[in-house]
Amino acid sequence: MRTRLERNPAKARTTWLTGALVCSLATPAWAQQALTVEQLQQRLEALERLVGGTPPAEDGTGGEAGLADLDQRLRILERKLELQQEEQVAKAKEASVVTVNDKGASLKSANGDYEIKLRGLVQGDARFFLDGVPTGTYDTFLLRTARPTLEGSLGKLVGFRLTPEFAGDSASIVDAYVDLRFNPAYTLRVGKFTSPVGLERLQSSAALSEIERALPSELAPNRDIGVQLQGEVADSRVSYAVGVFNGAVDGRDAVTTNPDNDFEYAGRLFFEPFKSDANALSGLGFGIGASVGDKHGSGNNFLPRYRTPGQIQFFGYLASVLADGRQTRFSPEGYYYRGGFGLLAEYIVSKQEVRVGAVREDISNKAWQTTASYVVSGEDSGYRGVLKPSRPFDPGKGNWGAFELVGRYSVLEVDEDAFPLFANPSASASQANSWTVGVNWYLNSNLKLVLNYLHTNFEGGAAAGADRESEKAVFSRLQVAF
Repeated sequence: MRTRLERNPAKARTTWLTGALVCSLATPAWAQQALTVEQLQQRLEALERLVGGTPPAEDGTGGEAGLADLDQRLRILERKLELQQEEQVAKAKEASVVTVNDKGASLKSANGDYEIKLRGLVQGDARFFLDGVPTGTYDTFLLRTARPTLEGSLGKLVGFRLTPEFAGDSASIVDAYVDLRFNPAYTLRVGKFTSPVGLERLQSSAALSEIERALPSELAPNRDIGVQLQGEVADSRVSYAVGVFNGAVDGRDAVTTNPDNDFEYAGRLFFEPFKSDANALSGLGFGIGASVGDKHGSGNNFLPRYRTPGQIQFFGYLASVLADGRQTRFSPEGYYYRGGFGLLAEYIVSKQEVRVGAVREDISNKAWQTTASYVVSGEDSGYRGVLKPSRPFDPGKGNWGAFELVGRYSVLEVDEDAFPLFANPSASASQANSWTVGVNWYLNSNLKLVLNYLHTNFEGGAAAGADRESEKAVFSRLQVAF
């Protein structure tokens, strides 16, 4: 074990030299000159060179004058060492702190006001359809997500996040926003980010229980461009968000610019009344999200196409249909987590005024889902997933990570008034009922393997009024997140 002086070499040298001179002064003068002065002078000169000084030329006085000279030089040396120590302490206080761990890498200023974090998410899938899929759909290996994230703080007031997406045929920007953090109770967010409507929509894709989101997320907007005021009050038991956006189509991101000069207003209020309490209700959360705005135009930038959890489209409007008026969304939502058990549920209604020629209709589509999960290995479940296995994968020690069983049922119902004028009943189904079962294997806090079986039944969607054939698929995923 290193001694205290070994950990502080400058102080050790000063202590040694001071002690040597004290010993020399306690010795008779003739013994000092004959035995110690010359040796102390040589050692003092070596220390002076070490701290960057130049030993003075000898004056030839020797004796008591030599001792006085050594004492003066010692005092100068001690002061230089003190100044060096003060300078080292000042530099240490100003030095940046570099951290690399399972949450990524960060570079933080000494006072903590400035920070840059580098994080990442990579998801690779293997997808196999058993039967009943439309022509042009194939079994495939898929790079689903490849997202590096740069986020951090620029002083106490400004936070930022930038997330590009490199999966797919071209790069895109997923998140790009700046936070003005006036207070935890009111932060202003500006840029591109997830709209506040939809419980599962707001959940990170790295934390999803299943590989793909449930049917209600097809009615909620995804990322939009706008300005949002958000915050937490009442000891973080109540959170809120309210914003103005360009307006996104159900289940999709907004386009780069506002396509119709109309805006959408969205908000969310969420309660966790027992969040800080050590009781059975501490994992309870519930709230409501809503949006309202106008849309005017035709095509994919104005009207939605609905997909199954297998990512196969089962509903779309006819090309002649126009979005022509008010769109509103309403979504009560909630979850409950207790130990390894988790339950998430949400309901959403999306109403859109549409028109074909002179015929107008207010189409009201709705969806709901319930997801249950249980961590059989003993870790706690949560809205953000299993954060860290208590026994990370290490077969040599008999550790296998964490295992979570999941099950989900979801339904999406299309308004019957959509058929046949606004949608083709031979190509678009009026209802999808989907269930998914799966297992999640968390090998450590960075590596997750997922296996899902998906089954979706339809009402309508085939020729002559028949039901579209059921969709059956097996999806697997390897996820690396840091």
